[in-house]
Amino acid sequence: MKVAILAGGAGTRLAEETQVRPKPMVEIGGYPILWHIMRHYYHFGFNEFAIALGYKGEVIKDYMASYGHRSANMRVDFGKGTVDYENNNGLDWQVDLIETGAQTMTGGRIKRLKPYMGQDTFMLTWGDGLSNVDLKALLAFHRGHGKLATVTAVRPPARYGHLEFDGDRVAAFSEKPQTAEGWINGAFFVLEPQVFDYIDGDHTQWEKEPMEGLARDGQLMAFKHDGFWQCMDTLREKHILEQLWNSGRPPWKMWG
Repeated sequence: MKVAILAGGAGTRLAEETQVRPKPMVEIGGYPILWHIMRHYYHFGFNEFAIALGYKGEVIKDYMASYGHRSANMRVDFGKGTVDYENNNGLDWQVDLIETGAQTMTGGRIKRLKPYMGQDTFMLTWGDGLSNVDLKALLAFHRGHGKLATVTAVRPPARYGHLEFDGDRVAAFSEKPQTAEGWINGAFFVLEPQVFDYIDGDHTQWEKEPMEGLARDGQLMAFKHDGFWQCMDTLREKHILEQLWNSGRPPWKMWG
């Protein structure tokens, strides 16, 4: 099963980082957030990826092209003029890197991936969010309802710290999921190829007409995920993820 990842946005709210790289290449613990996302999928057995490129897509191409070399043992034979690599990173990813245009909207990027998805069910996510969602359970849920689309619904972390009072005294402070705010789109979709028919072209935002149309037609179902989920739209959110990684127990790291 193919996994589509949208990685073409400019990430303007992370301008300090994204002036020189696309947002999916911003690092958490020394690895691009894109790498963390792909490791999550790979943990559940998914190794075929189609990455929609846009802003500074060449940075992602260079990283993918050199990743195997940088993490591999190598033998250089000066006499023969050959270089041989031994893959010792344990990964057998197959990655298609597709230029989808710097100005293309999310729906347009998805539609441009159509030739790479085939006629089968596929997964889709954004290149800027981490979660510990059980992807096998997500897929089973999708196959069980028989509709065209499944979105993972999450409760977002509090944008600001939550205060609990005892009179005027702060009795507790924490950053917890905003349960009072309900559920939001956490990405991590499972989709049937018919969803491409809901997308007009490059100008289409996936979160607008396509998802609204799928919902109106009764073809959009929600897989509710109560576990960890965190997007990386701002430097503050990058620092949250970095702190979690440095704690030694990042909740999205399900692989060994």
